[in-house]
Amino acid sequence: MTRITYLNGQYIAHENAMVHVEDRGFQLADGVYEVIAFHNGRFLDGGPHLDRLEYSLRELEIAMPLPRAELEAVTRELLIRNDRRDGNLYLQVTRGVAPRVHSFPKNPVPPTLIMYLTEPVWPTEAEIKNGVSVITLADQRWARPDIKSISLLPNVLAKEKAIRANAKEAVFIAPDGATVREGSSTNAFMVDANGALVTHPANGAILSGITRNVVLALARKEGITIEERAFTLADISTAREFFLTGTTTRVLPIVSMDGKSVCGGKAGPVAARLYTLYMAHIAAQTGDA
Repeated sequence: MTRITYLNGQYIAHENAMVHVEDRGFQLADGVYEVIAFHNGRFLDGGPHLDRLEYSLRELEIAMPLPRAELEAVTRELLIRNDRRDGNLYLQVTRGVAPRVHSFPKNPVPPTLIMYLTEPVWPTEAEIKNGVSVITLADQRWARPDIKSISLLPNVLAKEKAIRANAKEAVFIAPDGATVREGSSTNAFMVDANGALVTHPANGAILSGITRNVVLALARKEGITIEERAFTLADISTAREFFLTGTTTRVLPIVSMDGKSVCGGKAGPVAARLYTLYMAHIAAQTGDA
């Protein structure tokens, strides 16, 4: 089956989708991206993802490549042309093609817009039930992780270190050497000794994850106490639960960190309940989880 990619106004075969050598995304990582899951031919939380796309573009002073309604129409058309029901949409916008200088182009150029579909890769039933292992690493990213930038080299290196350590994810630790921020492609949550659900505030030091925000909303409806505050590695040592969230991660318990058991080495009931609620959230939007 031919894969169809959208590139700057054209639907073309994926293997023929190419950008100019002077595209600023390629040369300077001058761009942003989003990954939007779809199920049963329908997008999950598409509105919040596009809201965040617009935020990232504003912060970098890159113009929206298409009006919002047209962009949404293109995403739907891409699903139709690929005849796909489940997977992820990758969307990337760069500042465009211009002679290579660090400053913005003196003459305005149109942004480059790329969209294509990828296969769904979700946590396994065993991972959801039994939990996963993570490692911790010093956070060496730039100071604006709230922008979903395509400049992901620290994240790439962190993920590779996790894989080589037979771990699922790498969790970034702040320069103080103690504060837990988020994963290389996930947000981190803890259920503390008092039963409160704790996650780092979306204050610019982390990415405000779409799944993170959904999970917080679901927890509030359940009457779970929520605290958006910094927490530390020492806090995890006395926590009841520790878990990750993300578009492709959903709600994933952590039972081991840096080779040592955490939270009793077992997935907990709060993560399990939030996972069930999140799957219902998917079904409510798409008709199929």
